[in-house]
Amino acid sequence: MATQAHCAYCFESLVASLEKRPSLTLAQVEHLWAKYNSEPTTTSELEDETEAEQAEQAALASASASVSADGSYKPAAISRILASPPSSASSSSLQSASSTPSGPSSETPSSLTSQSSSSTNLTDKEGEEEEEEEHPLFVTWNTISRSGDKRLRGCIGTFEAQPLTKGLSDYALTAAFDDTRFSPITTRELPTLECAVTLLTDFEPVDDAMDWEIGKHGLRISFHEKGRRYGSTYLPDVASEQGWTKEEALVSLMRKAGWNGKKADWNKVSLRVVRYQGKKVGLGWGEWRSWRDWVDEEMADV
Repeated sequence: MATQAHCAYCFESLVASLEKRPSLTLAQVEHLWAKYNSEPTTTSELEDETEAEQAEQAALASASASVSADGSYKPAAISRILASPPSSASSSSLQSASSTPSGPSSETPSSLTSQSSSSTNLTDKEGEEEEEEEHPLFVTWNTISRSGDKRLRGCIGTFEAQPLTKGLSDYALTAAFDDTRFSPITTRELPTLECAVTLLTDFEPVDDAMDWEIGKHGLRISFHEKGRRYGSTYLPDVASEQGWTKEEALVSLMRKAGWNGKKADWNKVSLRVVRYQGKKVGLGWGEWRSWRDWVDEEMADV
């Protein structure tokens, strides 16, 4: 399953490309994203957690449950900050465990390389080698207007399994700069952007073109007509977002492929249909920017 850390990595790859600087690796982004989301971010949150822990301490005082071995007590928020950083791996089996750079957009900045052995623990532990997860994937860029309207700005992916470190970075840039339906994304557009990642799974050929569920399955179709081959795909969220019936989705998918036959004749075409699954996960610019500012502060403190 895709994660917001994957989206953050796509933003990191795009911004690094526009700023002509090296990008954090996927492993670094996953680690820092987990650390950022595990820590209280405001004074009020720290106070709330401290008060809650103090109340728990009072309730358990008679049993000495809240007293540590040395007789001192640390609120959970402070203990968490002092504890070792969380692992970059999550419960999702689809997150990457590799920190190997792959291409210019994922090289490790020298400032981070010099800190790899520090308490920030940005790289994998020495000697730990895990095979990187590979998945077919799509990266989608949307623009969000001030009124909240969402518009597609670029979407490109692949049905070939990709190592996530390279695949997410490559297709984040390809969708941003090389989707021929749109002009390349520029720096001034960044504050309006939302990134979404879909990792594709469970590919199943079906004999009946209607054998799929709206909101659950994406579709990949191919067919031949008059000596020409057609093909196109819709991700699992498209039909439900558009409010289409199955028939409307299939006709639209055929139109997308370039078919210009009569709408009523769509079922006379011999379609080869493959259904697949994949949950889209999104992240807005504001969320990414707040995280990236926190990362910069973390680096400054080391």
